[in-house]
Amino acid sequence: MKKICLLYLFISLAAAGFAQSDSSLQLVKVIKGGYTNFSVDNLGNIILLDSNNQLKKISAAGDSIAIYNDVRKYGKVFSVDAGNPLKILLYYRDFGTIVVLDRLLNMRTTIDLRKQNIFQARAICQSFDNAIWVYDEGEAKLKRIADDGTIVDQTGDFRLQLDEAPAPTFIEDHDRLVYLYDSSRGLLVFDYFGTLKNKLAFTGWQDFQLAGKYIIGRKGVLLERYQLSSLSLQEIRLPGILSNTDKIRIAGDRLFCLRKGSIFIYAL
Repeated sequence: MKKICLLYLFISLAAAGFAQSDSSLQLVKVIKGGYTNFSVDNLGNIILLDSNNQLKKISAAGDSIAIYNDVRKYGKVFSVDAGNPLKILLYYRDFGTIVVLDRLLNMRTTIDLRKQNIFQARAICQSFDNAIWVYDEGEAKLKRIADDGTIVDQTGDFRLQLDEAPAPTFIEDHDRLVYLYDSSRGLLVFDYFGTLKNKLAFTGWQDFQLAGKYIIGRKGVLLERYQLSSLSLQEIRLPGILSNTDKIRIAGDRLFCLRKGSIFIYAL
């Protein structure tokens, strides 16, 4: 189903990009507000972060589910990971702190990475076993952290197998591999033991997403899709209605866009 949606998305965008109008994309809903970031879980729920650092969760139908107001406690939120709808991660990079929330945005625990001598945690994500991957830039290692903050496992020093250590802004655990995206160096793919499996020179992407067998990124006015099995890259020029978009995310049969503080949702 996800593969079909992605194929239809690129057909729709291609049609819209070369048409006189942008009617190929159907606007379903607009969520107005001063939002600065968002995430979408695999149930279609939307996690919204506004300019006041208030976190709000709404259903796919737009109904309010929960609100988390204690977001400012550790400064500015660097990233929101809602990959697991039952476990939402807020990462405060300036303070090296991860706040773990449940599905109703109640705080489950707080992890201070500095207590584990991790002082340069570049990026985090949820791991395959419901733990947390942390990229320690100071040691150039991927570390797997339990909810109590202890280090469960870690890779070797990436500088031993790379010319230069990565500085990823995005990590994702997908299909038994860990993907590290560095916008200046490209995409690095590792197994769970830290062995480099692939290196792809996709640089300058604003958005990065793994969906099924595809890697998707946005570069300026282009949306690029790379298929892992065929090693083929497809580029589509974004239609006018998606210009000046701060963030794009594909979830199920919907395309989510953050633009001018509001979330625009299109049907695929």
